[in-house]
Amino acid sequence: MRNRRLLLTGLGTALLLVACSSPQSSPIGATKASIPPPPPPPHYNALSGRIAPDGQVLAVKIDDTEAAHPQIGIEDADVVYVEQVEGGLTRLAAIFSSKIPGRIGPVRSARISDIDLLAQYGKVAFAYSGAQRKMLPIIAAANLFNLGAQRESPVFYPRDFARVAPVNLILKAPELLAEAPGAVRAHNVGWSFGSAPLGGKPLTSVTVVWPTSRYRAIWSPVEKRWLLEHDRSPDLAASGVHVGPSTLVIQQVQIHPSQFGDKRGNNTPKSETIGTGQGWILRDGNSYAATWSRTGMADGTHWKLTDGTEIRFAAGQIWVFLADSAKSPKFERPVPVVISPSATPTTSVSK
Repeated sequence: MRNRRLLLTGLGTALLLVACSSPQSSPIGATKASIPPPPPPPHYNALSGRIAPDGQVLAVKIDDTEAAHPQIGIEDADVVYVEQVEGGLTRLAAIFSSKIPGRIGPVRSARISDIDLLAQYGKVAFAYSGAQRKMLPIIAAANLFNLGAQRESPVFYPRDFARVAPVNLILKAPELLAEAPGAVRAHNVGWSFGSAPLGGKPLTSVTVVWPTSRYRAIWSPVEKRWLLEHDRSPDLAASGVHVGPSTLVIQQVQIHPSQFGDKRGNNTPKSETIGTGQGWILRDGNSYAATWSRTGMADGTHWKLTDGTEIRFAAGQIWVFLADSAKSPKFERPVPVVISPSATPTTSVSK
């Protein structure tokens, strides 16, 4: 009897010890405590669709003559517009938000087309080298932060003496952007991102010309973007990166003389970006005929296929060629492979 009582007492003590220790040694409890919280979903920049924040919007005018190449920082822009200026040359309006590079340039002067073009982004920080006297009041009255070199410290616009003036003015972008803490952050301006629609026409390359400037875009299946040529030379940035967008937009616009001109007496053309028109969206090695529409200054630019459905862009850098509606681009399409009947392989059936 005594032995039985001792056995029961020992068994009870053992059970008590197990019960007391089980919450601390339970593998289930330890597993629950070690599970980390799920990471937050990635954020996609509203302008380019890249995984990046919606930073403040900085617009920079960049020279596009042969002497200005290679350009600095252009590969980091979210959107790049190519617009016609005096003498049939082109100039760039580059929009930065997801990444602000340390240096951008060469910076050149503003044009009347920029006022309408930039208004759809909201109150952006606008960097440029200057403008003709008659245009300065128009820029001052526009809905933007006027950060032109003619009114800012030379500290923000140093000269690169390895280059020749006037294509040697370089912007210290982060420092200048700090002068406009209220600059708008990136938001939707008319387009969105997603899968390519059906019905695209395969495309090898496209060439768009202005009176004295020329761009060719060649589809790279490896890099999944359109590698650019500028005036028959590969468009390389100063970093060595071959410049090229994931989505190339050819926006046909009316280009007509404006009330402005340069100091040599050449008239400044204006590209009309408010209204409606035709064009093409190039993505994933295909072209899509589309129409664009923009109701007013503060409205974004919307693109639709010919059947009226929205066409989504491919995530990545976007270039917009503001091309003369009176001229058609030159498309180069893949040559279909024709197999003659005599070359058709025969199929053998094993018995």
